[in-house]
Amino acid sequence: MSFALALLSACTTPPNQAPVVDRTIPPAVKPATPSETAQVARDERGLYTVKKGDTLIRIALEFGQNYRDLVAWNNLSNPNDIKVDQVLRVLPPENVSGVETAAVVMPPSDKTPPPPPVVKKTSPKGDKKPYSEANLAELQRADTGKDVAATPAPAPAATRPAAPVPAAPAAPAMAADDASLTWIWPAEGKVIATFDEGKNKGVDIAGKAGQQVVAAGAGKVMYAGSGIRGYGNLVIVKHSNNLLSAYAHNRTILVKEGQSVNKGQMIAEMGDSDTDSVKLHFEIRQQGKPVDPSRFLPNR
Repeated sequence: MSFALALLSACTTPPNQAPVVDRTIPPAVKPATPSETAQVARDERGLYTVKKGDTLIRIALEFGQNYRDLVAWNNLSNPNDIKVDQVLRVLPPENVSGVETAAVVMPPSDKTPPPPPVVKKTSPKGDKKPYSEANLAELQRADTGKDVAATPAPAPAATRPAAPVPAAPAAPAMAADDASLTWIWPAEGKVIATFDEGKNKGVDIAGKAGQQVVAAGAGKVMYAGSGIRGYGNLVIVKHSNNLLSAYAHNRTILVKEGQSVNKGQMIAEMGDSDTDSVKLHFEIRQQGKPVDPSRFLPNR
């Protein structure tokens, strides 16, 4: 009886009552970080399209360049005023692939002699015969009209030594000025995070506030400041045309842009700027791409 009353009550529900619709907004897709977009947006002409959240200093770091060079190459009056979808040059013109070395393909000349005609054999194919020196000589006489019986026949394929398998191409050799560099650890302390491509672009070294941070190799300071979000007080040292090192989260920076530094020279004091604990985040970049610092640093 109660079930019937409930069913009757449901049937008498006013017909104009709007049904309940789940209008949950799907979660937004996480936008790519500037570092992710920078890795794929440069084309073969050495250009990069600015994405939301980019800064000129971060773009320069991603491509291993000095941000002052980007200012000059792009005739920027204000390095802090770049706009989304703006196209920037991130390589000097002389280093852009194909600009100076591309071969010019000329149209065919009217005076070019025509290619020799291709002679097609129209004679019927003979029956397949087992291999022997006599059969081989007979086939050659039929093709050339000459007696080549005196010519020694090649050894059967089965007795020929197998051709050597070409070795896999070797990794490109490191440039001479890169290979000559020697490195040391930039700070004493426990490594609390190692290199993980896509997650951690360097190594994190725990320490105490004010502890020494030293240059891991000799070079020139190409940036000293706090203009890149997530790095805090940052020092970038350029060691060669291909290699640079970055020292992040410092409490105090002790060097200036353009200053030459020696390996082991103190360049900053460890701190916790733009991070949750006192540590040094250290990166080595090769042509702008983060690489595992353990490939360069000595064992300890």
